[in-house]
Amino acid sequence: MSKSILIVEDEDTLRESLKRIFLKEGFIVDSAGSAEKGLSLIDANIYDVIVTDIILPGMDGIEMISKVKKELPEQLFIVMTAYASLETAIKALRSGAYDYIMKPVMHEEIKQVVKNALRQRHLQIENILLKREIGKTYDFSSIVGESTVLKMVIDEVRKIADTKSNVLLLGETGTGKELFARVIHHNSSRKEEPFIPINCSVIPENLLESELFGHMKGSFTGAITSKKGLFEEADGGSVFLDEIGDINPYFQIKLLRVLEDQLIRPVGSTKALKVDLRLISATNKDLEITVKDTGFREDLFYRINTITLRIPALRERKDDIPLLVNHFLSIYSRELGKNITEIADEALSRMINYRWPGNVRELQNVIERAILIAENNKIEVENLPESMSGGGTFPETSLAKQLSIEDYTKAFILKYQPDHNEQQLATMLGITRKSLWEKRKKWGMSKG
Repeated sequence: MSKSILIVEDEDTLRESLKRIFLKEGFIVDSAGSAEKGLSLIDANIYDVIVTDIILPGMDGIEMISKVKKELPEQLFIVMTAYASLETAIKALRSGAYDYIMKPVMHEEIKQVVKNALRQRHLQIENILLKREIGKTYDFSSIVGESTVLKMVIDEVRKIADTKSNVLLLGETGTGKELFARVIHHNSSRKEEPFIPINCSVIPENLLESELFGHMKGSFTGAITSKKGLFEEADGGSVFLDEIGDINPYFQIKLLRVLEDQLIRPVGSTKALKVDLRLISATNKDLEITVKDTGFREDLFYRINTITLRIPALRERKDDIPLLVNHFLSIYSRELGKNITEIADEALSRMINYRWPGNVRELQNVIERAILIAENNKIEVENLPESMSGGGTFPETSLAKQLSIEDYTKAFILKYQPDHNEQQLATMLGITRKSLWEKRKKWGMSKG
């Protein structure tokens, strides 16, 4: 791809010499003997980089840079000066120049400086494009659904996204709480800063403080180096604490202090660090009951739920199932290299009438599995799990409708575990094998 350069230099010999150098390097080269001529060329053309002398007849190079930067803030400038003084260099850089070189100009030096400038510009453009892509990924269109109950939640998210308030997301496992957290972050003034997701239930209790606040070298056995914590990494951005209801009482006190003072103290340190964080937390538990029954701190509860949003279960938004099916069909057909564009009416009907204890995550897993085993370009009933395909249906009877999610999940496990392995059962529920193990342990259920 051609690169373009403008050389602004009043000394004819140097100007022509630089022009020949960059022509040989494959640049499209324009040149001017004054800042005024340079400005007229800049008005008419786009240049990847502009090389200019500081001392010019009439307007000087620094004034020209200042004028251009008002209209083209991303324009790259490299300045040349015959005065080997730090003051001149600093003045050039403050005016917006990328770098400066001293006269007499060495050919290899100026070529390298220009290459460095273009490489830097390329990285800037890549970063801008990446941030745009991230923004697209987590704009409101990433939340798939048109149901009334979902639209109400989305409307609430629009209102609170660009506030400083802490947010508590309530919802069953698999409803998409992290997606909502990311949408909140990426539609706030913090979107250019980090979003750090942390699952409190998977970090061992004895490591939670170190992981979140960091630690100093030698502060405990195994701390062979100092480590920055995730809260410090997220400074200026948002922290998403998933399964916040699982944190122990000791760490609840630590977290409360962070929210009150915006200060963290790494393990083993005597100094507190100031951080600017927005907390978005989530749980599948009823924290109000947890506060009464299991000792979740009431003062922490009121700190984290400045704004509370309840994410609906999939069975509460069944109108969205066809949209979600088509969404996941498109994603996994592309990822798995298959051309599956349809789902049979009977298969879709079975999916709409299914209870979905694992919510959207379970639906996602079902579609991925169906695409893997489908033999033509359509998802058929036989491509669905046994619980939907008819071999062992678990119908939505009046009894099932009266069950709590916990009781329903227990019944589901008891019914299907004799005929399915651990991974199959977890996939049917839309949870991980670890979560399945934890549920069995909690309920005292055997694998039999």
